[in-house]
Amino acid sequence: MSDYYATAEATLPLWTAARKTDPPTSHAAAARAKKFRGGHCKRILEALAAGPAGQTEIAARTGMSVAAVSKRLPDLRRDGDIERTGREVAGGECEYRRCER
Repeated sequence: MSDYYATAEATLPLWTAARKTDPPTSHAAAARAKKFRGGHCKRILEALAAGPAGQTEIAARTGMSVAAVSKRLPDLRRDGDIERTGREVAGGECEYRRCER
């Protein structure tokens, strides 16, 4: 086994830090992905400013796919930007609202 795997940097998840061995295209792709994620999260938060909604309604308000909305909701919940209301909407979806800050 190479010494690469013995370094502390190699034990971190790949997305936490750039590695010296990564090609420049990997760094550029990571920067684009972060910006892309941020744009989706912003659109979801703007949609929830109109009131609580489930994933399907959020998708309709933002023009995003339900899958894209579903992928970002856990990030927004983890960051404390949104929360579940405790209600279910059509199709058994959880309803979400923006957190008051």
